[in-house]
Amino acid sequence: MTNDFSQYAKGFAENGYAIIKGYYNVAEQVEPIRQHIRWIIEALCKKYSVAANTETVEDALSEGYLALAKANRSWGGEVYDAVKQIPAFMQLVADPRNEALFKALRANSTPGLAAGGYGIRIDAPGEEKFRAPWHQEFPAQLRSVDGIVYWTPLIPVFQELGPVELAVASHKEGIVPVKSDNTDGKTGAYALRLDQEEERLARYEHAAPLTEPGDLILMDFLTLHQSGLNSAAIPRWSIQFRYFNFADPTGITLSWKGSFAAQQDFAEILPELVAKP
Repeated sequence: MTNDFSQYAKGFAENGYAIIKGYYNVAEQVEPIRQHIRWIIEALCKKYSVAANTETVEDALSEGYLALAKANRSWGGEVYDAVKQIPAFMQLVADPRNEALFKALRANSTPGLAAGGYGIRIDAPGEEKFRAPWHQEFPAQLRSVDGIVYWTPLIPVFQELGPVELAVASHKEGIVPVKSDNTDGKTGAYALRLDQEEERLARYEHAAPLTEPGDLILMDFLTLHQSGLNSAAIPRWSIQFRYFNFADPTGITLSWKGSFAAQQDFAEILPELVAKP
């Protein structure tokens, strides 16, 4: 694929998101990650004597992972912690084309890669506790207002699997105040809710794009979005990471501090983001 990404800049600025089909090379960049995940799940199933078919990637990412998590939810957490340390995953996150893409979408920017802002999500069926509600990325990540989320799937995303849902052009509203609501057991960034959420979301057209491995969804740090509800029988596997702009005035003021992923509470750094009761 060409490194000329200027064709996406106008749509991204207008809609707050863009989709690039076939951005990553599946055989060279995606499949090595999937194969290494299969090996990790197989190794943990053997470690804990969990009977599950892990012979193929598809078997391991579905039956293997679900068997581990069902036997002991913390074993599923071990998978989550381990997979973000796969070298091929880190190589994809730091691919120089990602930086070039950021520069194409953010003129005169100085890109940074958010430490702790990258990982592989495993959204199991029915696990509402870990589903990200409607949010903007900025309060949860900080670094700079001028940032972009990179989202790419590790398996084909069909409707029942719960594609990421976006409020089109909602980034134009600016920073939305948030409040904490842990009534459903959610904590940290998962407990943040938008101020006047229903009224805000009703103003926008919503999009929930279906994607294949290699495709890339880009989201402005201020675009309202949420994790889709997984009503399928298998987990949804996806990669997320964040680039930010060192040259953004707010980022400079913050000294590019992080939020929850950096073990810091955004409310202590920018208390004006907390909704008034």
